[in-house]
Formats: sequence, C-alpha cells, structure tokens
Amino acid sequence: MTAVESTPATPTGTSGTPVDLGRRGARERFTAGRTAKYAALLLFVVIVLVPVYVLLVTSFKGAGDANPARAWNLPQTWTTENWQTAWTTLSPAIWRSVQMVVPAAIISAVLGSLNGFVLSRWTFKGANLVFTLILFGMFIPYQAVMIPLTQLVLDIGFPGGIPTLILLHVVYGIPITTLIFRNYYMTVPHELVEAARVDGAGMLRTYWSVLLPISVPSFVVVLIWQFTNAWNDFLFAVFFSSSQNGPVTVALNNLANGALLQDYGVSMAGALLASLPTLLVYIILGKYFVGGLMSGSVKG
Repeated sequence: MTAVESTPATPTGTSGTPVDLGRRGARERFTAGRTAKYAALLLFVVIVLVPVYVLLVTSFKGAGDANPARAWNLPQTWTTENWQTAWTTLSPAIWRSVQMVVPAAIISAVLGSLNGFVLSRWTFKGANLVFTLILFGMFIPYQAVMIPLTQLVLDIGFPGGIPTLILLHVVYGIPITTLIFRNYYMTVPHELVEAARVDGAGMLRTYWSVLLPISVPSFVVVLIWQFTNAWNDFLFAVFFSSSQNGPVTVALNNLANGALLQDYGVSMAGALLASLPTLLVYIILGKYFVGGLMSGSVKG
C-alpha cells in the first residue's frame, strides 16, 4: 500500500478564497502599533498644550476672575483689556528686540558661513585646532564669564543696551553657526570647488558664485536658531540693558513683577505677545528648518 500524504487545509474566507493568516496577523499588529503610537503622540500634545490653554484663557479674564483657583475655568466675562495693557507696555521693547535679533542673526550667519567655508574647503595647517577652539565656545556657560564680560564691555566703552546685545549674540553665535555651515559645506562635491579653481576663481569668488547660492537651507537653519536664541535671551539682557533700553524679556519680567498685586491676566497676555514672533517664525519656516538640518547630516 502507498501512504497518502496529507496536506494541511488552507483556511478560506466566506467567498472561498484562501486567507493568509500570517499576513492578517502582521496587519493587526501593525494597526495596534500605529494606534499606540498615535495615542502616545496625542498624550504628548495634550501635555504641551495644557500650559498654552491656561495662558490663553487667563489672558482674557478680568482682574477678579484671573486667579490660581480658577486657572482651568473659562472666563466669566471675556475681555481684551489685558492684551491692550500688555501691548501698550511691551510694544517699545518688542521693537527693540526686533532691532537686536535681526542684525545679530544675519551677521552671525554670514560670519559662520565664511568660517565654515574656509574650514571645510580651504584648509590650512592647524585648521582642525582652530575649529576645535571655536567649538569650545559652545560649552562655556554664560554664567561663568558674565563678570569678566561685563568688565570688558565697560572697559572698551561699547554703547549699552541693544548695540552691546547685538555684539554679544554675534560673538556667542559664531560657534554654532560655524559648525552648521562647515558640516553642510563638507557635503558639497569636491569637484564643484575644483572646477571653480580651474576656471580661475579665487577663494572669495568661489564662495560667492558657487557655495553661497546653494547655502539657503543652512542659512534658514542658522537664522531661525539665532533669532530664537537672541529673542528669548534674558541673562545677557538683564546684565547689559535696562527696562528703558532692553529687549522684551526684560520688559516682560518688569511687567510680571512690577506690582504688589499680581495681575495674572496682563502677565499672561504679555507672555503670549512676547512669544508670538518666535512662534510665527517656526510656523512659517519650520519645514525649512528640518530640511536644512537634514541637508548637512549625510556626506555626499
């Protein structure tokens, strides 16, 4: 007698077509994993937006309604007086912050671009040491140099207020801008620079005509980074400026602590006004910021 080999039956659906149990299980696991991922992301979004909710609803509350006991409640009566008061108080300082962050971001971006180009494409003896020393500035806490820095600014007689803050943000922005541009220029094909040299272009002409036009992604990253750091800075601002000539962070601190009876509504409205420019920058240029960071992450 010959043994008849039995083959396992293939499960079929209601229509009689075979059903791949392995694929169905993988699909179910994928769906469960994706659901868990979105649930975690939703939880993080809620955690981040809770303070924003408190800020927003408190900024529309009246003086008697804005108190810690009713922080989670909606306003009993919606009012825009807090916003008007905050704007009247902070608008001069907001304009001074604009005067500070725009030139500071642009100048530090240009200097970082030049440094990155030289350190990546026109290397010289000791270039790596110079690059290391530049990066060393990123790891020195501001608090450690604040007293000698204050004395230095006083000794050179540099104008106080916004001019001093521009200088400080440019100097302290050079390490990170140099790092970003050097990493980006390292990804540019070497043949492109060599072709410019063969055509007779010198260092500055190569930078201006070849590398600068393709540096837009890195410039976007650096400008957003420097704009945000300079706008949100408080340590330099409180040391080298005052409420009369300082940026919005100093004015916001005075607004929040300037009265014996804390006006939470005005403080919250002022905080939202002070953070609005950086929020708009990230909303408008956020996708370019991520793309610019990724453009220099892999060497081509």
